[in-house]
Amino acid sequence: MEADNYLAGGYGTRIAIEAKAGGWQKFSAVASTWQPSRLKGIQVSPEYGTPFLAATQVYDVRPIPRKWLSFDRTENVEGRFVKAGTILLTCSGDVGRATLAHSTIDGILISHDLLRIEAHDAEWAGWIYAYLRAPTVRAIMKSAQYGHIIKHLEVSHINALPIINIGSTSRKSFTVAANAILEKRNDSHRLTLEAERLFEESFGSFSANDFGEQGFVSRASSAFRNRRRLDAWHYNPSVNATERHLNSSAVAWQSIETLGFKVWLPTRFRRIPAEDGIPLVESASLFELSPDISKSIADGKFGDPFEGRVKAGWILLARSGQIYGVNGNAMLPGTFCEGKIISDDVIRIAPHRPLCPVGYLATTLTHPTLGRPRVKALPYGSSIPHIEVADVQTFMIPRLSEAEEGRIAEAAENAARLRSEADEMESALAEEAELEIARFFSERVS
Repeated sequence: MEADNYLAGGYGTRIAIEAKAGGWQKFSAVASTWQPSRLKGIQVSPEYGTPFLAATQVYDVRPIPRKWLSFDRTENVEGRFVKAGTILLTCSGDVGRATLAHSTIDGILISHDLLRIEAHDAEWAGWIYAYLRAPTVRAIMKSAQYGHIIKHLEVSHINALPIINIGSTSRKSFTVAANAILEKRNDSHRLTLEAERLFEESFGSFSANDFGEQGFVSRASSAFRNRRRLDAWHYNPSVNATERHLNSSAVAWQSIETLGFKVWLPTRFRRIPAEDGIPLVESASLFELSPDISKSIADGKFGDPFEGRVKAGWILLARSGQIYGVNGNAMLPGTFCEGKIISDDVIRIAPHRPLCPVGYLATTLTHPTLGRPRVKALPYGSSIPHIEVADVQTFMIPRLSEAEEGRIAEAAENAARLRSEADEMESALAEEAELEIARFFSERVS
C-alpha cells in the first residue's frame, strides 16, 4: 500500500517485463524461496553455545560471531544452518542484496533476516544468482519492499518476481561462472586458515582471556614511552601475555617502519557528491564481499601522493569505529580496490624496501588470537576510538626464519588474490545479467 513503491523505477521495469507476452516466468517456477521462523534463541557463553551471525555479518570477508546460542534451546536449529551454494538475500533493512553461502559460515547459525533461495534445476542456479545481482532486478525488489522505518521483503514478494528466460547454453555459462566464484571464495578462506595455522605452528597456540576487567597492575614507566599512552585498555593483560608468548619463539622483533613499510594516512578530504565521479569505498566496505559501492565523489586533492587511491599488495588498516567492529581490522586488498578512492579513515601500509613479505606482515596483524587482539589495543578515545599512524609505525612484529615467513606469506597473498578475483567475477556476472535484461527488452516476443 506504500505509494512511493509505485513511483519507483523498479516498479515500471517490472510492469514492462510482465507486459511482454512471453520470455519470462514467475520466480517461484524456477526456485524455492523460504525463511526460518523468527529466532528466539537463548544466548550463552562461547564455550557452551553455537556461533550465530546477524544478516549483515554474512557479507563479511571473515565473519566473526559476537553471539553464541544454546543449540538445544533454539527452535528448528538444523534449519538455521546454510549449505554452501545457497543464495542468501537480505529481506530487512537494505533489502535485495544477494550472496552465495560459502565455507566461512559452515557450522554457524544464520539470522532469519536472510531469505534462502535454491534453484529447482541446478542448470538455472547461476542465472538465478546473476539475475538477483543485476542492478535492474535489485531496483525491482526495492519497489516491492514495505515498512516505514525498516524496510522488509517477504517470501511471497520473491516468488512473484518475474524472471527472464534465457537459453540453455547461456544458463550453463552463468552457472559455471557462479561455481567458479564459490570455489575461489572457498579456496581463499582455506588459504587464510592455512596461513594462520602455519603462523600458530611457528609460535604455538595461545589465547589470552584476561582483559583486565577485574583490574590489573602495569608499570608507570610503560606509560611514558613513545606517545605516553594513558588509556588503560592499551596495557590490558591479554596483550602483554600474548607478546610474552610470541617472544618465546620469535628470532627478533622489528617495528613496521623499520621493516621497510611506509605507513601514512591521507589528510581528511571533502566528499563532494558527483554522479560521474570516482567511486568512494568506506572502511567498512573493505571487509565485505563484493560491497555495494553507492557513493561517487569529485576527484581532487586528497593529501597523499596517490590521490586517495591504493594498490594491490598494500595492507589497509581501519582506524576508526568501535573496537568490536572494523576498527583495527586489516586486509590485503586486490585489484578490485584499484581506481577507487579509499576512505581517509583507512591507514595505508605500503612496502617500500620490505625486509619481510607483505603477506607475513598481514597475518601478524590479523591472526585471531596472536595478532588481532594486539592491534585492537591500539585505538584510543571513548566515543569513537581512533588509531594513530605513529602507533602503527612503531607496532612491533615478531620475526621468524625466512622460509617460515615465506610459507605464511604465500598462503595469505594467494588468499587475497582469489578473494579479489571472486569479487571481480561477481561484478562481471551482474553486468552480464544486466545485458541479458537489455536484450530481453530489445527483442520482439511473439
